Amino acid sequence: MSSPHSDRRAVQGQGARLRELLRNPAVFPLLGVHDGLSARIGADCGFPALWASGLGMSTALGVRDCEEASWTELIQVVEHITAVTDVPVLVDGDTGHGNFNTARRFACRAERARAAGICLEDKASPKMNSFVGDAHALAPVAEMCGKIAACRDAVTDPDFVITARVEALIAGAGMEVALERATAYQAAGADAIFIHSRQPTVAEIAEFCAHWNDRLPLILAPTTYHTTPMSRFQSLGISGVIWANQALRAATAAMRRACLVLRENGPTELDDSISTLKEIFTLLEYEELERDEQHYAELLTKLNGYAELGA
Repeated sequence: MSSPHSDRRAVQGQGARLRELLRNPAVFPLLGVHDGLSARIGADCGFPALWASGLGMSTALGVRDCEEASWTELIQVVEHITAVTDVPVLVDGDTGHGNFNTARRFACRAERARAAGICLEDKASPKMNSFVGDAHALAPVAEMCGKIAACRDAVTDPDFVITARVEALIAGAGMEVALERATAYQAAGADAIFIHSRQPTVAEIAEFCAHWNDRLPLILAPTTYHTTPMSRFQSLGISGVIWANQALRAATAAMRRACLVLRENGPTELDDSISTLKEIFTLLEYEELERDEQHYAELLTKLNGYAELGA
């Protein structure tokens, strides 16, 4: 389990590791996580990077994904996520939760929390989740560029990854606007572009990629075109594919099913479909705690012996 007291080198290392993944020609998956437990499971299952999902963290807090949760509440969740795994974590920063100043404060706190980077989207604040309704106002390009530049100036780790999320296709503004915005964000200092679409196929993304021509690493979240094989994303030159909300949705569905069974029939019918306590204890390394307890008990015994000799 990662120490919550990791030193400065660990902070710098996370951004560098995420940059290495983004530079690698092979496409890589990021798992959307929403708390410490989901982060541990994702890392345990071999995901090379994690996405601290705004939807996921907000939902886990019991609120909607329209900036109802404050940025300080979300940073507290991020701290739990980064404390329990050494896998690089890219944090969903929504719009930066306000102007350039709140965006850079969010970035600094995320860096202090050992995140590898943040992602800012170019919607007007407060934003609504991209899959809710059709009214998605975009922030002015200059405002978004100011947030990117402010975050870059504010963080101290040069490897901290600042990703700009382009919502022009979600807002119905068109391909030309999406490309213009991505180009402006690159000039403002973005390290990667998150191009978002809610079309049922990858065609819209493929068109963007053809015009973008690998100017910066591209990240996407294929929530609505999830049947697209990873090989297709590879051929398009995509760097990172975020499975943003599947773990949250799986957990929600499983919890609801279990609750209904418990209410009607008790726990017996659930025995074959839920984790054992032993599995939970293994995931959270209880055996390591027992070993440490024995080690320090033996050390204390030795120290007490030395104290008696010196008395």
